[in-house]
Amino acid sequence: MRYCLIFEYDGENYHGWQVQPDAVTVQQTIIKCLGDILNQNISLVGAGRTDTGVHAKFMTAHFDCNCEIEVKDIKQKLNNYLPAEISILKVVNVKKNFHARFDAVSRTYKYYINQQKMPFEQRSFFYKKDIDLALMNKACKKIIGKKDFTSFSKANTQTHTNICEIYRAEWTYEKQMICFTIQANRFLRNMVRAIVGTMLLVGEKKISPDEISNIVKKKNRGFAGTSVPAKGLFLVNIKYNEKDLLA
Repeated sequence: MRYCLIFEYDGENYHGWQVQPDAVTVQQTIIKCLGDILNQNISLVGAGRTDTGVHAKFMTAHFDCNCEIEVKDIKQKLNNYLPAEISILKVVNVKKNFHARFDAVSRTYKYYINQQKMPFEQRSFFYKKDIDLALMNKACKKIIGKKDFTSFSKANTQTHTNICEIYRAEWTYEKQMICFTIQANRFLRNMVRAIVGTMLLVGEKKISPDEISNIVKKKNRGFAGTSVPAKGLFLVNIKYNEKDLLA
């Protein structure tokens, strides 16, 4: 039987999603709890990888079990065993060929910036400089579509291609914070944080919105801006075709 976990986590104290030697990760933590509850070795495949310090309000991962389980019972037991930073939202019985990563149609991230001290909003980037959101939204139009985003990726990531298709990118205000929302079929390592850092240069009027197109064409990380801190970045949604989730 194959099952899909839908969950959220605060990534501040974790070295990202993927299991690593000598480091505490979200995947490793869930595998340990799931294996103990089901009394079997579990392989957990996530929809993607989040870097150290990045958060998720909506993440998915699938696993196989050699017996049928009661999904509500497993959800409750996992939430009882898991640390406070990780919460299981739902456990779904899926088709045996469902794949959390390869069946995903799109992923959406949000990056939060605050421009005043906000003690209860620590999961955001405190950025004091004045920025022009209208210019930044003009720059967003330059990254929409299918392009090679090497200029916004970490080097030597061993991906087979750096081509991604961005469906949506925009800057808005959410409550007292500035929010960047970006949706794409896939993301490269460090991509969102590098894009945000470059967009801030546009907002400060250090580069023009049109320069974003030139940076993309360069296919060289050295031409883009500095990556912003991980703490402001949230994975907020992963979309699938409804038939993919139906068992």
